Amino acid sequence: MGDHTASDVASTASGVGAAPEGGWDVESVAAELLRCEDERREREPFTDEWPGLDLDTGYAIQDLNLAKRLERGEKLIGVKLGLTSRAKQQRMGVHFPFVAWLTDAMVLPVGDPVPQGKLIHPRIEPEIVFVMGERLEGPGITCAQAMSAVESVWGGAEVIDSRYSNFRFTAGDVAADNASSGAFVTGPIGLPPSEVDLALEAVLVEVDGVVVDSATGAAVQGHPGEALALAANDLARRGHAIEAGWIVLTGGMTDAVFAPPGSSTALHFTNLGSVFLNGGEG
Repeated sequence: MGDHTASDVASTASGVGAAPEGGWDVESVAAELLRCEDERREREPFTDEWPGLDLDTGYAIQDLNLAKRLERGEKLIGVKLGLTSRAKQQRMGVHFPFVAWLTDAMVLPVGDPVPQGKLIHPRIEPEIVFVMGERLEGPGITCAQAMSAVESVWGGAEVIDSRYSNFRFTAGDVAADNASSGAFVTGPIGLPPSEVDLALEAVLVEVDGVVVDSATGAAVQGHPGEALALAANDLARRGHAIEAGWIVLTGGMTDAVFAPPGSSTALHFTNLGSVFLNGGEG
């Protein structure tokens, strides 16, 4: 999974947003976000009190919290993109994608219900998922270069969550919150990228037996490979690369659907099989 250490990641978080504003700084926001996650406690966005919490400061907070996760025993296994589709951007009032971290603590075993006891207000979205065969390091990565580094393609579901009330946030807030990370699960079928047209790969979103949404891979930056390239280039700006063996969630193809206790969600992909999630118990 690469040779990232907590100190390596934490070093990228230093020197940004150092002057406290509204009582908050990088260190205190990072600590509060982890407390909110551990306590299943939502709050108002930090930018209500700290308008200087911009995107770069949010990423510094995100990197600091990754270091904290690694220190407590989690393993870095990949990255995720958030808000890559127009539907998601319009819903959240944000107009560009975000990159965030995946650790092994976010893996949801196949067949397990939505972990209601860990999450605040979970929502489910369908994703095209890559497993990387080669290291991918920006800047300047193109879609074709990105796809050449992919070993296999999967359908998947991300169970997003947010530490902010009603998913209300700015770009800095959501970057700090690891792009609303929660949990994720991959489907039953993995294919070489040459065997599936990802721009045309479709998904049907079914909730409690009713199809409520659909999309194709083109909803994700025109092609999921573009999202992968974007991630590699954005991470290069932050001093990181995508490592061989990592998992990459390329972003929700549709708007997310609520996943309350007792619900049933199915994501039916054209070639990548189906992913089933039940809402579990409250």
